[in-house]
Amino acid sequence: MSPQRPTDVTPIDDWSRLLDGKVAVVTGAGTGIGAAIATLFAQHGANVEIAEVDPQRAEGIRAAIETAGGSVRTHVVDVTRAVDVDRLAASVLGEHGHVDVLVNNVGDYRPLVRFGSSTPESWDAMYRINLLHVFAVTRAFLGSMTEQGRGSIVNVHSVEGLRGYPGDPVYAAMKAAVAHFTTSLAVSVGRSGVRVNGIGPDLTQSPQVDYLSGYEDHDALWEAWAPVGRLGWPEDQARVALFLASELSGYVTGHNVPVDGGTLAGGGWFFSPSAGRFVNRPTAL
Repeated sequence: MSPQRPTDVTPIDDWSRLLDGKVAVVTGAGTGIGAAIATLFAQHGANVEIAEVDPQRAEGIRAAIETAGGSVRTHVVDVTRAVDVDRLAASVLGEHGHVDVLVNNVGDYRPLVRFGSSTPESWDAMYRINLLHVFAVTRAFLGSMTEQGRGSIVNVHSVEGLRGYPGDPVYAAMKAAVAHFTTSLAVSVGRSGVRVNGIGPDLTQSPQVDYLSGYEDHDALWEAWAPVGRLGWPEDQARVALFLASELSGYVTGHNVPVDGGTLAGGGWFFSPSAGRFVNRPTAL
């Protein structure tokens, strides 16, 4: 006997308000990709709760979203610290009682330490900024999602977790761990109504990775660097996050989407004999 078409699928009445009334937590949202995600979520009606370690960045994004008419609160916290994660969760759940969307966006490749020069201290730093907080923040909010029988978690990692990254294998391993945590958690909690997906950015302009400075006269070369032929922007990542957070992706879980302009499909990293190192811009060969 074939299963019946479900009757509890919520129709999308307003495509301009895909997260209307939802509570969305976004970590590291003071600038870059996180800020773009928080801004777009607010534009689509979400009550956005931002976790940001820098007070000035937190105030800047709060003012920008409120000026545009969005609903937002900011929390100056360091999500790599357990006590701060607890404080964040207490404030958000105390205010709303639940969370509908969680975006684990915090991460950084810096300080970049080549493996031969790396130490247990540098490994721990990579672990804390790229993986530990994903576990901690997810656990802090997952219970409220399973209790209400719905929720969406979006983990922002990196395309370097989906391919070989010669620059820093430790960083790549942390990002790969986030990607596999995403897939595994999705299988674990899917029957509780919670979906879990990931985003792997590449070639996206941000405060961490500046693809503009020093390349002002190289616009024509993006056709060679990225299969889509252009630089990526935080808004490109935010749109995919919105899709994964909303009911548009109601039957999507356990996937890691490379939002990379096609670099993963195209190969990504190349060894340059002249430079004596790996490059991700073929014209540097």
